[in-house]
Amino acid sequence: MTTLGETKQTLTFILRAFRHRNYRLFFGGQGLSLVGTWMQQIAVSWLVYRLSGSALVLGLVGFVGQSPALFAAPVAGVFADRFNRYRLLIILQVLAMVQASLLAFLTLSGLVAVWHLFLLSAFLGFVNAFEIPTRQSFVLDMLDRKEDLGNAIALNSFMFNSSRLVGPSIAGIIIGLVGEGICFLLNAISFFAIIVALVSMRIQKRTGGSIDMPLLLGLKEGFSYAFGFAPIKYILILLGLVSLAGMPYLILMPVFAKDVLHGGPHTLGFLMGASGTGALIGALFLASRVSVVGTNKMLSIGALVFGVSLVGFSFSGHVVLSLILMLFTGFHMILVMSSSNIMLQTIAEEDKRGRIISLYVLALMGTAPFGSLLAGIAANHFGAPNTILAGGVVCVLASLFFYLKLPVIREQVQPVYRQLGLIEEMPSALK
Repeated sequence: MTTLGETKQTLTFILRAFRHRNYRLFFGGQGLSLVGTWMQQIAVSWLVYRLSGSALVLGLVGFVGQSPALFAAPVAGVFADRFNRYRLLIILQVLAMVQASLLAFLTLSGLVAVWHLFLLSAFLGFVNAFEIPTRQSFVLDMLDRKEDLGNAIALNSFMFNSSRLVGPSIAGIIIGLVGEGICFLLNAISFFAIIVALVSMRIQKRTGGSIDMPLLLGLKEGFSYAFGFAPIKYILILLGLVSLAGMPYLILMPVFAKDVLHGGPHTLGFLMGASGTGALIGALFLASRVSVVGTNKMLSIGALVFGVSLVGFSFSGHVVLSLILMLFTGFHMILVMSSSNIMLQTIAEEDKRGRIISLYVLALMGTAPFGSLLAGIAANHFGAPNTILAGGVVCVLASLFFYLKLPVIREQVQPVYRQLGLIEEMPSALK
């Protein structure tokens, strides 16, 4: 029987990144800000559809908001390595707050038009393309001990998915009561939480990186380093394939809820909730891990089970079975996304970490618009179940490809682990 003391010890271990004052500030401020971000995302979609009545326009606004990550993220990585990430992150948060404030003003004043939403979505897309790599690579700068990095990234995933469950629910209530404009206003206000948190931090000056580095040289150096080092290269390839083929399952959920499972909005809510719950459990599982060692093998298993779950979901015509499969899908989706992030940040050289994380963002988010577009076309011609089936098969094949590369990944990553003190040096007599 587990005692109260053991439970407290377990909880303390899972939340060990909270030992760092800067991270506590970040977690609190970013958590509140993300709730506002998700509120705005739902409100923008609803407003676009209300003004245009067109699913095509709705999709185009989403594409405009996502596509900047495809070509801006690598440049953002160079900026994150050249300049002070701390100051850059504050500037980017202020720009996002300005965008939300403009949305609130235009909507509450009754002046908003669809072209405003296209323009402001594109602007926010560019801001996010710079903000996400900067914020992700800034996590280590907030910690006094690098061994807590994996825990901090896992807790970030927990925070992100918690806000994904809370934000849309609040937005739905507010839109029904007072309209979309208040959601935008609350999001603008929520940025004060993360800005105040950042300003309150005590960050040591970072070494490495040079503001004199030419942009093109920085890009070339980042790509050469990433694709010349097997562990980083194969993680990016795996993540890109899983994101392109597997992640679009989310946009096809309304089709499954209505046409396959013969349900309504509540069925869609249950499916998305099951996926979100699985993601939360996956984030807590990663937070409970002692070390980053063994993460590459877990990445391969995560992609495999993610693909198998999608294949099973494509054949399921029962709500309960579908919910169970969505739980597994969400769990292993986070396993792949967060484990990739943890590995890349752990093994990347300090002066190149921003560029490596920008490639992570490119593999994860840059492929999303095209994955969604391909999934929509395929579902229109071959049906949603067959589209999900094909995506699941690609994920399974990607996991097998990664598994075959594990020997060379281990060979090249072990010297990095030894340098970081994550594994002990083997005695020369046993080599």
